[in-house]
Amino acid sequence: MPDKADYGEKIPNNVDLHEDRRLQRALESWQPNFLGWWESMGPALPTQDVYLRTAVNVGREGWAHFGHVAMKDYRWGIFLAERNRDRRIAFGEHKEEPVWQKVPGEYRAELQRLIVIQGDTEPASVEQQRNLGATAPSLYDLRNLFQVNVEEGRHLWAMVYLLHAYFGREGREEAEELLHRNSGSEDAPRILGAFNEETPDWLSFYMFTYFTDRDGKYQLGTLKESAFDPLSRTCEFMLKEEAHHMMVGTTGVDRVVERTVQVMKEHDTDEVASFGAIPLKVIQKYLNFHYSVSLDLFGGETSTNVANYYTAGLKGRWMEERRKDDHKLTNDSIMVDSIDTDGEIGQTEVAALVGLNTDLRREYISDCQSGVNRWNRILESAGLAQRLKLPHQAFNRKVGAFAGIQATPDGEKISPEEWEMRKGQWLPTDVDKAHVRSLMRPVYERGKIAAWIAPPRNGINNQPFDYEYVRFP
Repeated sequence: MPDKADYGEKIPNNVDLHEDRRLQRALESWQPNFLGWWESMGPALPTQDVYLRTAVNVGREGWAHFGHVAMKDYRWGIFLAERNRDRRIAFGEHKEEPVWQKVPGEYRAELQRLIVIQGDTEPASVEQQRNLGATAPSLYDLRNLFQVNVEEGRHLWAMVYLLHAYFGREGREEAEELLHRNSGSEDAPRILGAFNEETPDWLSFYMFTYFTDRDGKYQLGTLKESAFDPLSRTCEFMLKEEAHHMMVGTTGVDRVVERTVQVMKEHDTDEVASFGAIPLKVIQKYLNFHYSVSLDLFGGETSTNVANYYTAGLKGRWMEERRKDDHKLTNDSIMVDSIDTDGEIGQTEVAALVGLNTDLRREYISDCQSGVNRWNRILESAGLAQRLKLPHQAFNRKVGAFAGIQATPDGEKISPEEWEMRKGQWLPTDVDKAHVRSLMRPVYERGKIAAWIAPPRNGINNQPFDYEYVRFP
């Protein structure tokens, strides 16, 4: 299998698509449906072309080409990471056996379900961000939004390839459904709740690309360990692209905090809304919301399905091969969050296999904390006493052990009545959202930026900030 993508094909790929005419025809028949979806559900802002990176290689030595591209002509393609012919299964009851190049019959339904759920998230975020281009704070940010959008579209192609290539008629039907479900639709919503939430402003976008795309990183990381080698190599390459999406979120929140701090110091006040900045307390509320809905994406604290996935070798742990245990976990246990018999927040011990969702969520939480530390260093450097903070895991949860209770960001259990009375202290209110939306005015001049966010420290691909990242008709 070649490392370099074949751009002579209608669908760029490094999977030798031309050698399987039936599969090629099937994917070429899906392509117009994808382009129709992109036209109706993708970025709404008309552009001439955008300075985008396009994947051209999956090897370790350079993999992307940068250039101005009309988005409708972007070459979405199918790329799998390099194959390791000696790779063996790293965990579960098939540990040490050669990885699978075909879908084992006994795991067909489970593998298809995992691929469909992952595939459903990819177009969802494009739909959620469809109208953001109309209010971009700079050409640099607008370009980054579109880069995220086209790569999420390519990730959809990655999952659709697997469904078409390995799951027959049922896979083709599932691939069609990925375009029929839409974010927020009453009739056919996306499968996971967070992907039906709105992304109505750029602060939400940065929070989404920090917290929710980071969930995607961990989900892809567990699928990268899969014994089904095509899925593993697909996810390995997707992770490479996903890193840029999280950079957009990390540095986006950096720049919002940095600008808020500048205005706070300039006017010697925390109440910066009237000066066109976003108050720290509003940033904290957005953080609380996006972090808590992203925690829900990891599912319940315990899961028999996930235990079965692990035992079968379908889905591993984050950094599976770096773990210092037997990689079977049949005799291990883990403490997971729970509500005790008195109805209080606590923990209980369960078999490690059924607690794998908790294991993954903890890896994610630790990673999220690194971003908060980074943002707090901006506050510390400015000599300010305020700090941002991740809320307690029980806060604002709709899935898992804490779904039936209400808790403060400090983890204090409260009554539903008190929650209703106080939730506006912790989550964005209509007034907060209206203020943030009032700041969302487009800045499309080269080298200019909106007043509520600081400029980036570095441009894209060594280009300056005032580069013409996006051209308009």
